Amino acid sequence: MMRWWGVTPHPNKPIAETDLRVGGRFRVQFWGASGEHHSVSGVYREIEPNRKLVFTWTWQSTPERESQVTIDIRPSSEGSLLTLTHERFFNEKVRDDHGVGWNHALDNLEKVFA
Repeated sequence: MMRWWGVTPHPNKPIAETDLRVGGRFRVQFWGASGEHHSVSGVYREIEPNRKLVFTWTWQSTPERESQVTIDIRPSSEGSLLTLTHERFFNEKVRDDHGVGWNHALDNLEKVFA
């Protein structure tokens, strides 16, 4: 998960914890290139092995702003097609900021598994 998300090296070790079951929780904590702290957590809502994952997404800094992420994976002639949908944002700026972050993470995913 840390390699996929492209976490910047930092003296404080990143944390990725997950209990991958419906109702299970995850937590990711890391530091950005400028030293800023990030911590996000959520609850798994739906799991279809090798096909679909739905979970809530809540930043520690704004716990009242819960959103939802759906990762859908389908076979394709070239391997797999991954569709990531993040929805239920507080506002358009938050949506756009997450779009930048997820695009960075998806670029990293391609590099990790290339």
